[in-house]
Amino acid sequence: MKLKVFVTLKPGVLDPQGRAIHHALGSLGFEGVQDVRQGKLIELEVADDTDDATIDGMCRKLLANTVIENYRVEKA
Repeated sequence: MKLKVFVTLKPGVLDPQGRAIHHALGSLGFEGVQDVRQGKLIELEVADDTDDATIDGMCRKLLANTVIENYRVEKA
């Protein structure tokens, strides 16, 4: 089974990479971008019988820092 894990910063957490992207877009002439938040996508291939609790454990223990990040899992 293929999984996509989307990890994003929680609202209110400063995002220096997002700010840098926002600044660079403006410098390149792309106007109208009001905000940028940068995240990450992790693709996993796991055994078909992997249960949701195991997937959640992987996310909480390694893939996302749940103090400052949210995550969402999509089964592909």
